[in-house]
Amino acid sequence: MTERSGESGRGARGTSGPAPGKGSGAGRSKGGDPRRVPRPGRPASSRTASGAQPAGARRGGGSRPPKGGGSGQLRLVNPRPRLRLIAVGLTLVMLAFTVRLLQVQAVDASAYADKAAVNRYITVPLAAERGAITDRDGSALASTVDAHDITADPYLFTPEQAKIQDAPERAAELLAPLLDKEPGQLAKKLSRSGTRYVLLARQQTPQTWRKIKKLKERLAEEEAAAPKGEKPNVLAGIYQEKHAKRVYPNKELAAPVLGFVNSAGKGGAGLEAMLNDKLAGEDGKITYAQSGGRQVPTAGVREQAAEPGSDVELTLDRDIQWSAQQAISDQVAKSHADSGYVIVQDTRTGQLLGMASAPGFDPNDIRGAKVDSFGNPALQDVYEPGSTSKVMSMAAVLEEGKATPTTAVTVPNRLKRADRSFADDIDHPTWHLTLNGVLAKSSNIGTILATEQLGRTQKQANKVLHSYLRKFGIGRPTGLGFPGETEGLLAPPEKWSASQQYTIPFGQGLSLNAVQAASIYSTIANGGVRIEPTVVRGTTGPDGRYEPAEPPAERRVVSEKTAKTLSRMLESVVSDMEGTGTTAKIPGYRVAGKTGTANRVDPKTGRYHGYTASFAGFAPADKPRITVYCAVQNPKKGSYFGSDVCGPVYKKVMKFSLKSLQIPPTGAEPARFPVLAGKDRND
Repeated sequence: MTERSGESGRGARGTSGPAPGKGSGAGRSKGGDPRRVPRPGRPASSRTASGAQPAGARRGGGSRPPKGGGSGQLRLVNPRPRLRLIAVGLTLVMLAFTVRLLQVQAVDASAYADKAAVNRYITVPLAAERGAITDRDGSALASTVDAHDITADPYLFTPEQAKIQDAPERAAELLAPLLDKEPGQLAKKLSRSGTRYVLLARQQTPQTWRKIKKLKERLAEEEAAAPKGEKPNVLAGIYQEKHAKRVYPNKELAAPVLGFVNSAGKGGAGLEAMLNDKLAGEDGKITYAQSGGRQVPTAGVREQAAEPGSDVELTLDRDIQWSAQQAISDQVAKSHADSGYVIVQDTRTGQLLGMASAPGFDPNDIRGAKVDSFGNPALQDVYEPGSTSKVMSMAAVLEEGKATPTTAVTVPNRLKRADRSFADDIDHPTWHLTLNGVLAKSSNIGTILATEQLGRTQKQANKVLHSYLRKFGIGRPTGLGFPGETEGLLAPPEKWSASQQYTIPFGQGLSLNAVQAASIYSTIANGGVRIEPTVVRGTTGPDGRYEPAEPPAERRVVSEKTAKTLSRMLESVVSDMEGTGTTAKIPGYRVAGKTGTANRVDPKTGRYHGYTASFAGFAPADKPRITVYCAVQNPKKGSYFGSDVCGPVYKKVMKFSLKSLQIPPTGAEPARFPVLAGKDRND
């Protein structure tokens, strides 16, 4: 019975199994195996559908299940670790935002402000007003007038701002006829990236800007009346800047001296280039806020004012300059010459009263001028002077005491020297002349014979003559400091060729410019003292203060006695019937002068071709005030002699200058030196 019950009990455990409490109790009470380990609680599958334990288990008593009991019991998880993790995450996020905020508002605040200002503020230059250039009496030779630079802000033509894709092209089509520009060129500027400022056209008239402004206003009205975005104002980004325009009221007058101002607003030639720093002044700038292409009036404006340039007063006399320019232009045209120049100089001060050349150009419209006419040929052209330089040879002979004006000189028809035979400009029988006659008749042979007396040998004579040529300024800068000026060509005496040592005394084999040639005669007229030529008389700064130019350098070349003797000899050239310069006579005045006719070196081929005709002199001869020098290059029609080509020009310009400056005749009778010597004397 007991065993059956045990069988039954095991069978029961195999199927449904007793409750843990009851099974263990039966085993202990009926002598079960004490080594049997109590079974764990039933698995969850043996529970009833409702989750309650079987009735037998509840009846067996209320013993507590083991601690490792069934998995079906619910347990609450501690939420604190998860909350801590979320809090740490939120803290890190807030910290990142805080650090970034500090970086934007504190560390990088100025950088972001600058980036914002790029889109809001615009900086444009303020052009300084260029100083005026006047003649010695204050008459304007170069001045400024109101004009407008047309500018644009390319940022306002981008698709994002203009609300259309082709804003630059549309604006260019409207502006091109007003600015006389190619539409493609304007569109390219309006499409430029990386800048808020482009210059479309420089120095436009006020009338042009008014047309553009009126067109902008009309487009703005159409934009306001049309539905939003249908008719955008493509000219909203177009502006103007007041920028004075350089004008030359006398057109061609003194253009080679003045030069011109280029499209960039800088001096391109002449005094405009030479004195650009003084004339230009200092540009300023203005920075202002803008919106929609217009300045915001309530926003701050930062302005650096422009400093205007200084006014420059020249030594030129406008009336004398006009007379010289008219005379040389007419003669160049009449002679079908390549070019010509006239220099007028005050003998007492060295100041240039006129510096004219032909052909010239109009600096108001340089587009129609030839590029090679932009320079100043009176300072840049270098040429062999011919007989006008004989006065330097005579000065050396007189100063060295080798002869006097009345010293007899026998002049044959031909003179053999070195490898050639020298002649005068005309065939003649043997002349019996004085040294004065040699100069008056412009004899090449007589000049060679006279300068040979300067040394015991020809080398010594060459060295002495070279020293005087240098004193007169040959092969040296004039002192003007003009851009492109030439110093002339004068080789050292030891390098003179066999022919040069005989041609240099009469003006071939050395080269100079027109201002240097005029300075030679001014030196003689000034008692033998050379004063460096000057063209700038003084400047007036922005503060209205006038500063005279520094006094020019001076040096004595020959004694006063030699200079006065030469003056009388030069009178014979003009006043004596044997002289070559009778075409330069001026009634009532004593005139000193010298003709010149030289073989000309063609600058294109480097060979002698054509002639240089010239005339130089001063008046009144006994009390000099004015020097006039004229040279005409390659006259091809009519005479090519200096007396015929330049003598009349000299007379016309000298006569006008004497009258303009109100210089009266001295009234003294000339004390003439004889031209002919011995039995042929004409006195």
